[in-house]
Amino acid sequence: MKTLRIGLIGEHIGASRFSAAMEALCGLHGLTLDFTAIDTAEDPGFSLPDTLARLQAEGWDGVSVTHPYKGAAAAYAGAAVTQDVAAIGASNLVMFKPTLMAHNTDAPGFRAAWHDAFGSAAPGQVAMAGAGGVARAVAAALLSLGADEITVWDNDAARAKAFADSFGPSVKAIPIARAPDAVREADGLVNATPLGMGRDKRSAFTANFLGSQSWAFDAVYTPPDTPFLRDAAGRHLSVLSGVALFRFMALASFAVYTGLTPEEDAALEALAPLAPDFPPARR
Repeated sequence: MKTLRIGLIGEHIGASRFSAAMEALCGLHGLTLDFTAIDTAEDPGFSLPDTLARLQAEGWDGVSVTHPYKGAAAAYAGAAVTQDVAAIGASNLVMFKPTLMAHNTDAPGFRAAWHDAFGSAAPGQVAMAGAGGVARAVAAALLSLGADEITVWDNDAARAKAFADSFGPSVKAIPIARAPDAVREADGLVNATPLGMGRDKRSAFTANFLGSQSWAFDAVYTPPDTPFLRDAAGRHLSVLSGVALFRFMALASFAVYTGLTPEEDAALEALAPLAPDFPPARR
């Protein structure tokens, strides 16, 4: 029986269900899983390049990467990146075998989650809070889905500007002070910040500004019913949980790691117990 040797690198990943997702998918395909989580939160001397080089030397198949290392993972791979990574500037999965290659499975994961929830509907005008690695993947996916324009803001104004510049005229950066106007004018809202994660009761969007939009997406998936999504659902927006992105990202990651294409219905059923949907999945 083949063993898949992978792991996850990131800060505060103790609650991550990624290893459980990979275990479930390996079980469907007769594989065993050797998984190691590398939580860097308490390691001030952590070096992503040194760690990736060590894992490759140790014979790992690859490793997944989460906050705050997605941009650094893409940079580490240099020219050995997929087209998605080259366009997005962020990688959440670095393969070591057969050769080094950086991938991004967040973008295809979001596209699949969108089609599953909303079919062929176009995103329209989008207001996005946050300009980090997951924001880059979601923005790229939204543009490929036909979004008219994405307006983005971030606590780091320079990062928001660099984000917008990297995508071109379809994405514009604004100061946080102008965010309320962008929210009111939007068809869809995206939280690509950590607000609402775990026990955090904050939201990137003031509830009073919600109601005129059509849809809302929160990249946070723990918990699935974030304050933002509860507010959005209470004002009759169609909501897409980070759980949906997580599941489809897991399917895409497993396909990259193994070269196997999971049967979608069976795979999603296997992943369903790992996290509840908000609102419950239609499947």
